[in-house]
Amino acid sequence: MTDSTPLLLSQRVIQVCLFLLAAIAFLGGTLQMVLGQPETTPALDNVHRFLAGIYFSMGPIAIWVAATIKRHNTLVFLLAFTALMGGIGRLISMSIVGLPDSRFLVYLIPELSVPFIMIAAQVATNRAQHTRPA
Repeated sequence: MTDSTPLLLSQRVIQVCLFLLAAIAFLGGTLQMVLGQPETTPALDNVHRFLAGIYFSMGPIAIWVAATIKRHNTLVFLLAFTALMGGIGRLISMSIVGLPDSRFLVYLIPELSVPFIMIAAQVATNRAQHTRPA
């Protein structure tokens, strides 16, 4: 696909999902970096803030992939996998130690749904690109 070719609807869907993931990563990463986990041990707070930095770092990556969407295939799947694994981690935490409060369910919904939307849209993009005449 050349740069002058218009984006497919499936690519626009992926872009929206990536911008949503970027916003979540920037906001969530910043919030967790600032708040940390002070009610626990220093080692756990250290790990929490380290992972908050990784979480925050997903934001610029998601924006870059969204802006250069025509060049990416595998990276879209990897970002979807990353977001899904975050949601699965949250589910495991909820099943073992319980639900901190109901707002965590609001976090969980996009973490478990957006990756599947991204995967479906990327599969549709790949199919469309393989059936499109050169």
